[in-house]
Amino acid sequence: MKAEDILVLDVRKLTQITDFFVLASTASERQLKAIAERLHRELKAAGAHCLGVEGEAAGGWVLLDYVDVVVHLFSREARDFYALEMLWGDAPRVRWQA
Repeated sequence: MKAEDILVLDVRKLTQITDFFVLASTASERQLKAIAERLHRELKAAGAHCLGVEGEAAGGWVLLDYVDVVVHLFSREARDFYALEMLWGDAPRVRWQA
């Protein structure tokens, strides 16, 4: 769905709140909202339980908490501002294929 700069971080040894962070950037508010809604819909259909959703596309950031995996969707500006890659710099990066 045109998410950009997708990064998966293995945070199992760094925090007890989740196992993986998925970070992705979007080019627009509309794209961010569409990706969040589709991801939520498809994971629900696959049987995944969403613990919660935080943020809003209008604010440039949406978090989807699936317990073992937390997805962070950002506008490019918000991703630069929050710099989670730097905050969780000790986390190993997970190789994945789209």
